[in-house]
Amino acid sequence: MKVPFYTSVREYTARKNEFDSAVAEVMAKGDFILGGAVAELENEISSYSNSAYSVGVANGSDALVLASDICGFKDGAEVLTPVFTFFASASCIARLGGKPVFCDVEEDTCCMNMNDAASRLSPKTKGIIPVHLFTQMADMTACMKIAEDNNLAVVEDAAEAFGMKQNYKGSEKSAGTIGDFGVYSFFPTKTLGGYGDGGLVTVNSEDNFKKIKSLRVHGSSVKYHHDYVGYNSRLDTIQAAILRVKLQKIDEGIALRKKRADQYYSLLEGISEVTLPVIKNNNIPVFYVFSIQAERRDELNSFLQTNGIGTSVYYPVPLHLQKCFEYLGHKKGDFPVAEKLCSKALALPIFPELGEDEVSYVCEKIREFYKK
Repeated sequence: MKVPFYTSVREYTARKNEFDSAVAEVMAKGDFILGGAVAELENEISSYSNSAYSVGVANGSDALVLASDICGFKDGAEVLTPVFTFFASASCIARLGGKPVFCDVEEDTCCMNMNDAASRLSPKTKGIIPVHLFTQMADMTACMKIAEDNNLAVVEDAAEAFGMKQNYKGSEKSAGTIGDFGVYSFFPTKTLGGYGDGGLVTVNSEDNFKKIKSLRVHGSSVKYHHDYVGYNSRLDTIQAAILRVKLQKIDEGIALRKKRADQYYSLLEGISEVTLPVIKNNNIPVFYVFSIQAERRDELNSFLQTNGIGTSVYYPVPLHLQKCFEYLGHKKGDFPVAEKLCSKALALPIFPELGEDEVSYVCEKIREFYKK
């Protein structure tokens, strides 16, 4: 059996007429740059997430840069961010001239350890970029307490977190709506993913909403009049049209992901060499990925791939050991939890169209590997 880690083909085949019609409508109108579908998607995502404002941009990495720019994460400012995450969570700080201050993560959730973050505060600390990783949100109650006590800006990296929620101050809050800004990625593999690149920023204040709309078009609010030195980062209208089709059935897709996750939990239970994802901090999870912690991870990964199973290692090298961050002066052993996760984490296939028989096959092969 061949089990892909992810494929968009099954979804497209099942809903071909809807996607083709949405794209054809954009083609017929010819409004390719910040066309009507972009504004419609922004409104629909604000409604879905209960955010004040939404602004579509070219990709999730740009979304982080634009939000960081407005928050002043530049010119030597220190910003707390986890060391076990995708590169963009730190590069958005570095490319603006700020200093990423890495924090270790919780071993069970893989999310930012807020106690470790609090210990790394300094007079130069300007903000926090908590990352909602894999299945759940970081502890935003603790994060916002640190921010409020120290007058820090918060940019939630919710690139992987569309649909995730957390009980915050007595009510359910969507990922990306608690801090000053939230950031979504629409990379194809994401829970809400396009058929190309795309991203979006959720914003709480009207002033920041106006500024980020300006920054995405070269700092201009009136054509050829520039208030800021901005960026060229606009969500493509065709991608927005595709995302609007997918948003219609997003809850159904999230439910199917949970169904497959529940199957993984059931079939992998009791394998001593495998640690399954743990959900905590009053989180309502979304299984963007199903990442296990596995003994002899690399051998298992090779065995699964030999047997036709797609996997992904998130992440093989922690950020503090990346060559581009050597100037920060870290060494191996500085962030022991992250380093341990980098040797054990393995993401298994999970997407709405994944079959029950395919998950059974993956689990069968994992059991077979450890029996050997």
